[in-house]
Amino acid sequence: MPLTMVELGIPNRIRKIGGKEETRKFLENLGFVAGGMVTVISEFGGNMIVNVKDSRIAIGKDMASKIMVVR
Repeated sequence: MPLTMVELGIPNRIRKIGGKEETRKFLENLGFVAGGMVTVISEFGGNMIVNVKDSRIAIGKDMASKIMVVR
């Protein structure tokens, strides 16, 4: 399921990153890699605050929809 559909505060494992090559590289540079863990901290407006690799990062929901996760 996409990251936009997960519950707040629940850690999820990243299964794959979709989108164009430049989008995947951008997310990879932020720490979003297959097999890594990500937790959604909060949502507001069209943005999400997520915790990935011990860092908090704000990403748009359009970008978050390209990150596929499993529990």
